[in-house]
Amino acid sequence: MKLISWNVNGIRAVHKKGTLTALVEKQKPDFLCLQETKAEQHQSEVDFPGYEEYWNSSTTKKGYAGTAIFSRETPENISFEFPNELAKKYDLGPDSFGNANAEGRVMALETELFYLVNVYTPNSKPDLGRLGLRYKAWDPAFLDYCKALEKEKPIIFCGDLNVAHTPDDLANPGPNEGEHGYTKEEREGIDNIIKAGFVDTFRHFTKGKGHYTWWSHFSNARERNVGWRIDYFFVSKKLLPHVKRSIILAEVTGSDHCPILLELDL
Repeated sequence: MKLISWNVNGIRAVHKKGTLTALVEKQKPDFLCLQETKAEQHQSEVDFPGYEEYWNSSTTKKGYAGTAIFSRETPENISFEFPNELAKKYDLGPDSFGNANAEGRVMALETELFYLVNVYTPNSKPDLGRLGLRYKAWDPAFLDYCKALEKEKPIIFCGDLNVAHTPDDLANPGPNEGEHGYTKEEREGIDNIIKAGFVDTFRHFTKGKGHYTWWSHFSNARERNVGWRIDYFFVSKKLLPHVKRSIILAEVTGSDHCPILLELDL
């Protein structure tokens, strides 16, 4: 079983470049999870034969955020956003930037064997204006959500978490200490995910620097591989023996992010 996750930074734009279709045709994933689709389903010309499409688009800002899952199998269930009781518990209502629980950022697909959660975590913003939301509300709510689902079935969750976890996950950790995407608060969110028993599958296989999934458009950052690893596949420990590989498809262009791939022997 093969899964791909990719922040496409606009599904219509990446589709016009041809790289999304080429990726699907080459890899033939069982599940394709996309983030930052910036569109509603009817606005997209993407059509992959043999796949069912499930979209979670922002209801408050058109052309903003959004997630989608393309699946070769019909799920047992599909859900969108955090449950109302969880959003209320963590006060995930509107802030000065919008309503994070109405921006199409979370969707969960249930299969016979596991839950697949696709997430596009809110960016803390260059002025850290949304760091409080991340630290006090979003990250703990997301972890609670995954733990609740895991009580029923093992979890696979993937997406753009908008944080580099360790110094090995970005090219220049020193100058970026305390900047959005590399604050101690954001990194603590990943620490808590790992403490809860979820496994960063890429780091299970690969250690060290130089492995990134996002690059700035400035100063030829991608060509020089001056990047950040902010896209992840996590799994429940119960699934870890079934994980065959977890890799970064850095050669795939079309977005400022590249896709990541997880393969299991389920």
